[in-house]
Amino acid sequence: MIKKYLIPALAALTLTGCSSTKVASAKAPFIWEGANMYFLVTDRFANGDKSNDVTLGRTKEIGKLRGFEGGDIKGITQKIDEGYFDKLGINAIWLTPVVEQIHDATNEGQGNTYGFHGYWAKDWTALDPNFGTEKDLAGLVEKAHKHGIRIVLDGVINHTGPVTAMDAVWPSDWVRTEPQCKYDNYENTTACTLVKNLPDIITESDKEVGLPPFLVEKWKKEGRYEQEVKELDAFFKRTGYPRASKYYIIKWLTDYVLDYGIDGYRADTVKHLGEDVWAEFSKQCAYAFEQWKENNPKKVLDSHGFFTVGEVYGYGISGQRLYDFGDKKVDYFSNGFAALINFEMKYSATKPYEETFAKYSDILNGNLQGKSVLNYLASHDDGGPFDKKREKAIEAGTKLLLTPGIAQVYYGDESARPLEIAGAEGDANLRSFMNWDAIANNPETKKVLEHYQKLGQFRKNHPAVGAGVHAVISASPYVFERTYSKGMDDIVVIGLDLPIGKKTLQTADVFPEGTKVRDAYSGKTAKVQAGNVELDTEFDIVLLEKI
Repeated sequence: MIKKYLIPALAALTLTGCSSTKVASAKAPFIWEGANMYFLVTDRFANGDKSNDVTLGRTKEIGKLRGFEGGDIKGITQKIDEGYFDKLGINAIWLTPVVEQIHDATNEGQGNTYGFHGYWAKDWTALDPNFGTEKDLAGLVEKAHKHGIRIVLDGVINHTGPVTAMDAVWPSDWVRTEPQCKYDNYENTTACTLVKNLPDIITESDKEVGLPPFLVEKWKKEGRYEQEVKELDAFFKRTGYPRASKYYIIKWLTDYVLDYGIDGYRADTVKHLGEDVWAEFSKQCAYAFEQWKENNPKKVLDSHGFFTVGEVYGYGISGQRLYDFGDKKVDYFSNGFAALINFEMKYSATKPYEETFAKYSDILNGNLQGKSVLNYLASHDDGGPFDKKREKAIEAGTKLLLTPGIAQVYYGDESARPLEIAGAEGDANLRSFMNWDAIANNPETKKVLEHYQKLGQFRKNHPAVGAGVHAVISASPYVFERTYSKGMDDIVVIGLDLPIGKKTLQTADVFPEGTKVRDAYSGKTAKVQAGNVELDTEFDIVLLEKI
């Protein structure tokens, strides 16, 4: 059982950073639209329990980085406890799916692969023993909340895991095994399989289906068949949904909200399901979250509703509210999503700061008002990241963490973890184990990490950075302001590509004459005189906050 505790909403803003930065806005609230989200592959981040490194007889020879490497839920919890995420200014963690995966390995042409990544579900109602136990997950959420960190799980409704000698195909009224998607229109993107041997849930159907026989047998062996059926009966009675395949999975996924109090879901392969499925998923997540809050009043962090971010592959912020299938345009923001992953960010990062910052601010404070995008520069399945060779790690951090929207730090962005691994093929390159040794011993790695920590803490302290309105003050040197005024007033001035040593920043009328300010990057203080701030620091970046 999770112990009951009281977490004041403002405790989420306590910082334990290694830089000289102090908290400028100790009472700054958490705001999803400008969150600092850390995305990690559960199996590849930290090994907190070596006893579950090999489970379910998963001992086949596998391709390079295509098997379980030992990372688990306990490892993530330990890093939360150590303050690793606090120092990075992280206030939300998205982890890859933790539900039970297929038991066997399968070869997709790059060597035998196990479901270490979490996207090959066998049983949505159970945790995979390689990742941990229900007690481990409850402990993770509890520990995260004590640190003011939200937990975002990854939800897959689109498909089951591949079929193997040990993992049967689901019944034909649950899944289709062909045709494969052609992606040339709406139907050929939704009513098809993503790849060969990845059975597709028939989510467009409202046909009532029974439980898969293998699942019934499994639950009976585990002694929980009656309980699972009882809960399903209650769910379908409450909702009035037909017993269609999609609604079973929605029930199973929303149980993690109701049972553990997770704060959000990242929805996988969104455009491969009808948008109506996501609208219902969001509705049931919201219901489960409110039920959890009612049942656990002393554990509630704040008044925020449940958060949903969708992976609409290929969506970019330039599309604003719409994704274009060619023959149909869909507004996913009106179908359950608070945010969408922004696949455009890696291209935006090649353009001048002002072009990107102004564009994103205009859209997020215009047509996407009240919504957001999740910006990333590296991820688990994008083979063409912004900085594949990790030669521009400092620049990547600056652009990612100062661009309006939600910032997604992919595990190892902050430590320049290699994205090219000798002997690995395809997306395995992107999923190596976290480079903790380099963080401990490599001076260059430590330099990158400190950069991410300073920017992350500043961004966490100031909602204006990610969720505010951008305005340029000076083109050369490049100085701009960010302001946020929804329920609170927050304002900062930022300078980039400045001279090393002595530098003068215009602050216009942002800070009144005589205002004392702090550069959160160097820790130095100054006073506004004649609309300017003069500083002498060893850095080319300045993050000004009012003291």
